[in-house]
Amino acid sequence: MKAAFNKLIASNKLVLIDFHATWCGPCKAMSPRIKSIVKKMKGEVKVIKIDIDRNKSLSHNLKIKGVPTFMLYKNGRQLWRQSGMMTENELLKIVKSNI
Repeated sequence: MKAAFNKLIASNKLVLIDFHATWCGPCKAMSPRIKSIVKKMKGEVKVIKIDIDRNKSLSHNLKIKGVPTFMLYKNGRQLWRQSGMMTENELLKIVKSNI
């Protein structure tokens, strides 16, 4: 999974990783916000959702302690990381500032 993850984040396009869990209420609440951002950014950002329960070793290696946790990558480099809920505008501002 680590090699596949490295391939995903190597993009020269922004990649927003959403670490979530099916049982997580805040994760469910963030889902429509993320979908809206994808529409607004019209292909400028790629979103990848990763279930921490199905990807335990990756979550452990990346030190994911809580969900939702968001990470923003470009060219394999982590630009930003935050755990917890955010408003759509807060997340959109961070994505736009890293394009």
